[in-house]
Amino acid sequence: MIIRGPAVCLGADIDTDLIVAGRYLRTKDRSSWAKHVFEDLNPELANRLSGTVIIAGKNFGCGSSREQAAVALRDAGVRAVVAPTVARIFFRNAINLGLPVIECGLPCSPRSEVVIDMVQGVVTLDGNPYPFHPLSGKMQEILAAGGMVSYMKERR
Repeated sequence: MIIRGPAVCLGADIDTDLIVAGRYLRTKDRSSWAKHVFEDLNPELANRLSGTVIIAGKNFGCGSSREQAAVALRDAGVRAVVAPTVARIFFRNAINLGLPVIECGLPCSPRSEVVIDMVQGVVTLDGNPYPFHPLSGKMQEILAAGGMVSYMKERR
């Protein structure tokens, strides 16, 4: 699986409340979550996420275990998240929801072109390769299916 998109650069310690603030989680209308992604960080960012790859600093997705954060990113059109470290619960929530998450430290400048080869374990940023440990075969199958629910339905 190859993932491509322009980079959106974020800092370290982006927690789940910063991804989608708790005040928006009182509704089951998932589309409202995507509209408010990163609102407290940059109110205009949600409108620019479709088709992008987030490159962040360490500890992405820390904080609460709310899976709505991964849903909001996926539904906002984020193609993948790349960070040197990712909170374990966010990592599993994202994979289970079909949002690729890669642990790899990268330099970033806005509008950099990102290409992720999930099988080979290489992120290419502006033509420069950065290796990462590929996800397990099972995780790659879950992502290819579009998430755990689709994966399980295919297995029936």
